[in-house]
Amino acid sequence: MSRVTEIRYVGYAVTDLATERAFYSDKWCLREVHEADGMVYFATHGHDELYVVRLRHDEQQRIDIIALAADTREDVDALHAKVVAAGCQVVFPPRTLEQFGGGYGFRFFSPDGLPYEISAEVERGPSRPLLPREGIPEKISHIVLHSPRHHDEVAFFIDVLGFRLSDWLGDFMCFLRCNSAHHRIAFLPGPACLNHVAYDMPDLDEMMRGVARLKRQDIDILWGPGRHTAGNNTFSYFTTPAGFAVEYTAELEEVDFDLHQPQVIAPAPQIMDQWGIGVGGPQTMPHPAPDPALFQPAPA
Repeated sequence: MSRVTEIRYVGYAVTDLATERAFYSDKWCLREVHEADGMVYFATHGHDELYVVRLRHDEQQRIDIIALAADTREDVDALHAKVVAAGCQVVFPPRTLEQFGGGYGFRFFSPDGLPYEISAEVERGPSRPLLPREGIPEKISHIVLHSPRHHDEVAFFIDVLGFRLSDWLGDFMCFLRCNSAHHRIAFLPGPACLNHVAYDMPDLDEMMRGVARLKRQDIDILWGPGRHTAGNNTFSYFTTPAGFAVEYTAELEEVDFDLHQPQVIAPAPQIMDQWGIGVGGPQTMPHPAPDPALFQPAPA
């Protein structure tokens, strides 16, 4: 069955491009790999995804695109057909992509109005093994989103895009996988918007070194360090200068894509954070608000 198999990148529009650009380069330690037509592209050092963040200036901050991967152009075509059959608004049908990295893909709005791209045959970039004690992110780990109809959005990602259900946290948070990682996408109730983008660190020690490196640069931790229950991954949350939440995570559980059986985890003390020793909590995360550009295509 044709399905989404990975996350590629997230595109943001921000009102202060220079400051956000400096954050991702100097603080978050991504590589700036390309600039053209007002777009700035960033890759991680430790993975060959060509880029994981795209920035541009706009008078209104928004999510321009959440880009997902399929294995082949045939998968892209099949997924496009399923998206159309589901009644989604298509921005453009499958075609050769003219953006940095090329490839073959299409764009559409989810039922909630958030913008997505699914592509294959995108150019790969250079990568290198991360050195011990660098404390820098390896790749995108997962994305968490809010939805006003989160059960319906979960069903869309499973039935149309080919994700599998990994776990529910009570009835309010759902974790979905598209490969052996316990989750690549998760949903919470709320207005349609991004909650955060998480980046894999090589291990717990490297996550803690990354937290310390950010602290030395006056980037305060928002919530953490801690360890979640669903996925068993460690976490530390921060915000970019534009106010978008980002996470360092490590040790996300690997599962059998076909055989993993979902659980419903009952909410209880120390479920969101098994350790319970970090600063903050869910209440310290940015308050969700509807993305201001729902059902509005990005200019590029």
